[in-house]
Amino acid sequence: MSIKITLTVNGVKHTNKVEPRMLLVHYLRDVLKLTGTHVGCDTSGCGACTIHVNGKATKSCTMLAVQADKAKIITIEGMATHHELHPLQEAFNQCHGLQCGFCTPGMIMTAADFLTRNKKPNEKEIREALEGNLCRCTGYENIVKSIQYAADKMSAPKARKTKKEATV
Repeated sequence: MSIKITLTVNGVKHTNKVEPRMLLVHYLRDVLKLTGTHVGCDTSGCGACTIHVNGKATKSCTMLAVQADKAKIITIEGMATHHELHPLQEAFNQCHGLQCGFCTPGMIMTAADFLTRNKKPNEKEIREALEGNLCRCTGYENIVKSIQYAADKMSAPKARKTKKEATV
């Protein structure tokens, strides 16, 4: 038996028939071919599969695809806009917040949700926010620095262009 679901992923509406027991992470990876969402542990312990469901960070290995029917989902592939990296993606690159990169999509998705609630976090708050995400390579130091860098960039006032600069 298959169930028809419709959801919006990274701004694109998708309608598919899925098995009722299919996990959302497998729907994203196997049906939509969005492989940036990683399967790390299948038990919700590592956070590598974290995405945003209706604006909230969610471990996609803990949710069935049918539960996401009518949801708005953002994956790591949807974080960049107009071919420009999201400040967190840029920060992980600039501050060397990744090593093997396996945990990075989940870290970024968790941090993005966290930064919507805490614009100026301190190190302790960042570490607490990342408690559900595991990294086996970096020791977290540069991950924390990356999130602090992104928070600063995201909360900084945007430079205003003069009328002359905008028309040149």
